[in-house]
Formats: sequence, structure tokens, C-alpha cells
Amino acid sequence: MIDLRQLRDDPAPFRESQTARGEDPAVVDELLAADEERRAAGTRFDALRNEQKQLGKQVAKAAPDEKPALLARAKGLADEVKAADAARAAADARAEALLMALSNLVHADSPRGGEDDFAVLEERGTIRDFAAEGIPVRDHLEIGEALGAIDVERGAKVSGSRFYYLTGVGALLEMALINHAMAMASANGFIPMIPPALVKPAAMEGTGFLGQAAENVYRLEADDMYLVGTAEVPLAAYHSDEILPADRLPLRYAGYSPCYRREAGTYGKDTRGIFRVHWFDKVEMFIFAAPEDAEAEHARLVEHEKQYLDSLELPYRVIDVATGDLGASAARKFDCEAWIPSQGRFRELTSTSNCTTFQSRRLRVRQRDGDGTVRPVATLNGTLVAVPRTIIAILENHQQADGSVRVPTALRPYLGGRTTLDPLG
Repeated sequence: MIDLRQLRDDPAPFRESQTARGEDPAVVDELLAADEERRAAGTRFDALRNEQKQLGKQVAKAAPDEKPALLARAKGLADEVKAADAARAAADARAEALLMALSNLVHADSPRGGEDDFAVLEERGTIRDFAAEGIPVRDHLEIGEALGAIDVERGAKVSGSRFYYLTGVGALLEMALINHAMAMASANGFIPMIPPALVKPAAMEGTGFLGQAAENVYRLEADDMYLVGTAEVPLAAYHSDEILPADRLPLRYAGYSPCYRREAGTYGKDTRGIFRVHWFDKVEMFIFAAPEDAEAEHARLVEHEKQYLDSLELPYRVIDVATGDLGASAARKFDCEAWIPSQGRFRELTSTSNCTTFQSRRLRVRQRDGDGTVRPVATLNGTLVAVPRTIIAILENHQQADGSVRVPTALRPYLGGRTTLDPLG
């Protein structure tokens, strides 16, 4: 959630932020009004409660002939206190609901606009000219089936559309990507984590995934639990309700987990192969940092993602995502998009977001500074590898004329020294 004191002092940036996101700026003024109502209701309750306490003392000391009138007043006051308490609770609930509905304040430097209004920050690697090489471009599914690496037909038979099996070298390639990512994260100072993939509602709500993203979340109603769509959720909640010593920050974690997404609203999009699926495995980086260090940590996350993609010898670009395409918790987000030859365009492989103190306020993760001051920390997240899309990029960019796929040098130690993935006989 946002800093309510900051909103009271200067609501204009929050209205602009809502507009930049394509969301309703009127929520800001509704929240201010609800906050004023809550504070007034609280003041009235406190005044009545104090009067009730004072009256109780008067009754105890009153002469017999004074007590009937005081007791009558006490009875009437009890009803007023009860009503004031109910009004206060209702005002609290309304203000809290509006506060939870308000998205994070967008970064001043984030491009304004919608999905197509991103800014390209950098392009890396060389896009192959398959026509000049005389190689017909095959897509990842055709390649994967020839390698015995991907089976979507049986995935659909067993689990439905947007499910798949990774088989043979496909399974080995996933493990190589995960092991390579975890080794790189560990070398870069991240603590490896295997977090739970099922979480309580507080963890999902605290990270901002029960707002605009709720339609894409799987809920287990019988248990009131949620399947995570990213390890960001359990990693963010890891230190919930804790106060962290400032000298321990930043805390950097790298979590490997399965991820589950309903992909609501994507009917008919990316239906072929394994680009857009309901389940996949991922390594997610997550950082708890002092707010003043958040932008530097965000830049560091981008560099880690670039290091990983460079090691896979993939052509890609880095974009600054426009405000209308940000999730509710992100103040700023950078995506790395790999070139997909069969589609002739760049597609998202990784994302990294600076969530400032939005998540930590909801999850009550704070830091204690050297002078004893307690304040919210900043949280940041970044994908190191989302397996299916990375497999797509590798298969398509490293395909060869004989039907094999060249293995990037960095992955060879994890694949028993293989230099190529070869078609089945």
C-alpha cells in the first residue's frame, strides 16, 4: 500500500499516477474523504469513551440521590459508544478497502502510455539472418518434437490446454537452465531458496496479486490457499511481520518454484507450443533493501538478468515498461525480451520490478535503523529464468540446418558436455 501520510500531504502525484496507469484517479479523493471520515469517527469514539470512563468514576463517588440520573446517563452513553464504535469500524473498513485498492505510485521516469509505449533502453546480441544462411526457420514446437523434448499433445490429454511435458533432452535442458541460474545467483550473493508454492491469502494479498491480477490466480477453496504465480509471493512474505536490522540489508534471495497462472483474458493468444502456459518453473530473485538503495538494487537486478541471457548467447533487448502496463505493486519495471525467429519479433523473457515500500507496508516488513527509527523496507523482484520461454528462445535461435540445436557453452557442463541437442533417429 502507499504511504497515507504522503497522500494527505500531496495528493496530486497520486492522481497523476492513477491516470498514467489508466486507472481511476477519483479513488484518491474517495480515499482522502474516507480517511477524514475514519479519523472523525475515531475522534468521536475516543471522546465518548473518555466521557464514559469519567462518568463511571462519578457514579462510584456519587451520593445516593445523584446515582439514578448518572446511571441513566451511563446507559444512554453506552448506546452512543456502541454506535460510535460501529461507525468507526465501518469507516475503518471503507478507508482500508480504498487504501488496498490504490496502486503504487509510478516512477517519474517511467514512460507514460500503454502496452506499446515502452522505451527501448538497449539491444544486445546479433539476430541471425536465417535466409542468408539458407536455413528455413522452424518454430520451437516443431524443433522440440523432433528432439523428443516437448510433448503438448499428451500434456493436453492429461491436464488440458496450455499444459505440456518436457521429455528427454527437454527435461535435461530445464534442469540445466535452473542449475545454471541458481549457480549464477549464488555467485552474485543471493541466498538460494526453495519456497512453498501454496500460500495463505495474506501473502497473496500482501504482494498485490488479489487486486487487478486476481483473475489469473488459482485458489484452492476447500483450504483457502493459493497457488503462486511466481516465487515473488512466498519470498516477499518470508519476513512478514518482522523488523529487520538495517545493517543486515540488503537481503537478497533467489527462489526456485513452480508457477501457476490461469491466463484469463488470453483466449486465442499464443496457443501453439509452450509460450503461454498454465504451469512453468522459474527462478526469481527477490531483494529487501533500504528505500534509498532501491533504484541501485533495481539496476543491479537488470544486470543479473542480462548476464544470464548473455551466457545463453541470445539476442534480446531491454525495455522500460510503460505505466499502463505495470502491475499494481510496481513503481517501475524493466523487461528483457528475446528475439523469437519464428515470430519475427521480441517477446518477454524476464521482468524486474521496483515495488518501493508498497508490498512491505502491506506485509509489515520493516527495518530498524541505527538510531532506533523503524520504517518500511523496499522490495524488488526480478526473473532470472522462466523455463519454457527460455527453452523456446534457445531452440529457435540456436537451431541448425541438420535439425540439431547448438547448446550454449555455459549450459554444456550441466548437460554432460553435450555441444548439440540432436533429433531422434
